[in-house]
Amino acid sequence: MTAPVIVGVDGGESGHDALVLGRWAASVLGAPLVVTVVHPAPSALGSGRVDAEWVADRHHAAEAVLDDARAVLAGSDADVHYRMVSSTSAAHGLHDLAEELSAETIVVGSGRSGPRHRLFAGSTADRLLAGSMCPVAVAPSGMEIPPGALGRIGVAYVDTPDGRAALETAARLGARTGTPLRLYTVVADADATLPFLVGQDSEHAFLDTARETYEQALSRAADSVKDTGVDWEILTGDVVDQLSELTGVDVLFCGSRGYGPARRVLLGGVSARLVRRARRPVIVVPRSG
Repeated sequence: MTAPVIVGVDGGESGHDALVLGRWAASVLGAPLVVTVVHPAPSALGSGRVDAEWVADRHHAAEAVLDDARAVLAGSDADVHYRMVSSTSAAHGLHDLAEELSAETIVVGSGRSGPRHRLFAGSTADRLLAGSMCPVAVAPSGMEIPPGALGRIGVAYVDTPDGRAALETAARLGARTGTPLRLYTVVADADATLPFLVGQDSEHAFLDTARETYEQALSRAADSVKDTGVDWEILTGDVVDQLSELTGVDVLFCGSRGYGPARRVLLGGVSARLVRRARRPVIVVPRSG
């Protein structure tokens, strides 16, 4: 099997959002879709015994979840495979399957407790985002506008290894689909900094210099993308507030963090909060190298 898109479902409403996002991702990437439910691994009751009735019940429940997924995807032209995985946790099972299949992306829905129309990473997403070797996409709850309908891919960009990894992955998707990119950088508002320590004039001068530096970095980044259209925008305010309120992009790519093991998603402060609040699907990309 070529590198697939794995969608984790658990029978909750968020699973529908994940299936919608996963089906779109598989379609644009030309990849098979592997719909996966993880059920608890048998655990010994003592002296090597397990509760066979409980195991059978969990297996039956997993089959029912996959049946629901088949109903959602009925009539789809996608190359869909259905898998049940036994593991100690949903995140662990999805992670192991992704490594086994060399997955292109793992897609999960928002947590069960997430407010409707807002992305809220549940425990499965949190754990996946703590160490996945492939990008992890999290679908917002009750996604009203399906991905692909808006015709723009967003990238939260800073000139760091993580930012460049996010841009590179987004650019490949943009080139494949003919979808333009928009790069976003957020500059703090002067009121949010500490002008009383350095003086108002000095603070404004610092922010003006920062904005000029960001403009140069965004311009260079846009020029580096050759196979699709790119523009950029500098937003002002709190970085998570600004990025989470974006509504005009199909998906928003972001890097994981500025440090940590290469080729691993390891959430930093911004991305950790962003995936809990964003209105549009967020794809967190592990940095290369």
